[in-house]
Amino acid sequence: MTGAPAPFTADDYKARMDRAAADAADAGLAGLLVAPGPDMVWLTGYRPVDTERLTVLVLAAGQEPVLVVPTLEAPDAELAAGASALSLRDWTDGKDPYAATAPLLDVDGRFGISDNSWAMHLLGFQQELPNTSYVSLTEALPMLRAVKDAAELERLAAAGAAADATYEEIKKVAFAGRKETDIAAELADLLRRFGHSQVDFTVVGSGPNGANPHHEAGERVIANGDMVVLDFGGLLQGYGSDTSRTVHVGEPDAEEQRVHDIVREAQEAGCRAVRPGAVCQDVDRAARAVITEAGYGEHFIHRTGHGIGVTTHEPPYMIEGEELPLVPGMCFSVEPGIYLPGRFGVRIEDIVTVTEDGVRRLNSTPRELAIVN
Repeated sequence: MTGAPAPFTADDYKARMDRAAADAADAGLAGLLVAPGPDMVWLTGYRPVDTERLTVLVLAAGQEPVLVVPTLEAPDAELAAGASALSLRDWTDGKDPYAATAPLLDVDGRFGISDNSWAMHLLGFQQELPNTSYVSLTEALPMLRAVKDAAELERLAAAGAAADATYEEIKKVAFAGRKETDIAAELADLLRRFGHSQVDFTVVGSGPNGANPHHEAGERVIANGDMVVLDFGGLLQGYGSDTSRTVHVGEPDAEEQRVHDIVREAQEAGCRAVRPGAVCQDVDRAARAVITEAGYGEHFIHRTGHGIGVTTHEPPYMIEGEELPLVPGMCFSVEPGIYLPGRFGVRIEDIVTVTEDGVRRLNSTPRELAIVN
């Protein structure tokens, strides 16, 4: 693995906050209320514990960014990488945090608010400022974090390379006679060995369990003849990995091989559909058409992809009805699958990024059906 990239600077965070405030104004919003979570991390570099005490970043065009924090957490907020690009306003226990925040807000404004904001905080703002209204950030600004810059792409590529290295190593271990949880634990260990600071998921779906796309690795003992879906990822240098490959214990039968070939063809078709000027649903349509024409359409039961960045699942989504345009720098998964209840499943997934003239895959491991022991 290469060395760690240079950390983001206060100037990087200022540019993000300025752009978010301008985008909010363009969307007809008075501003944004950003709660602890991925939006706040991306905008400020601050990652507070999310509790019942109000912490909120207030962004509005023409107004200095203000981070409202509990007094006892102010020292940590001051250490955030983006702290010098904003002002801090603290409130003490026993005081009303919504009254402390209200002077920063247009009393008649409509605000975008983080999807993960606590209901009690939203209700607190509504009670303090009854003429305000609110819309989720995903609805109001779906492209807020969708387009990555060069430094973000570097981190996503490194995360993808680490996930690829993990897959290459896991193929070398014994599968037959071991529990799904054993393989899942090895996947987690490998992700950490190759640099991940956080493991978000290690799906190991063997035999009939592979027909459940989000199967939690369990106590089932993997047997010779099983198809095994592997889906794993997490965060490296603050950015996500997410890849899926399907392996087979011993030689597959003709139907297993055919289903895998269909999914591989669908995944290729989905990737070929990625280019500037296309829209999100085009990727889903391209992958889904292959599976439907092969007679397995009813067994492709999820969207073709999701965005990835400071979280492993985020907008945009590759699904019918999503007409957001694909633009250079967008990063998302392409992961069609076929799931045959009671029998087996197959999924193949790469993270891709839109380039100026097409697509770049951030995963490069073989997509053929691998045979494991």
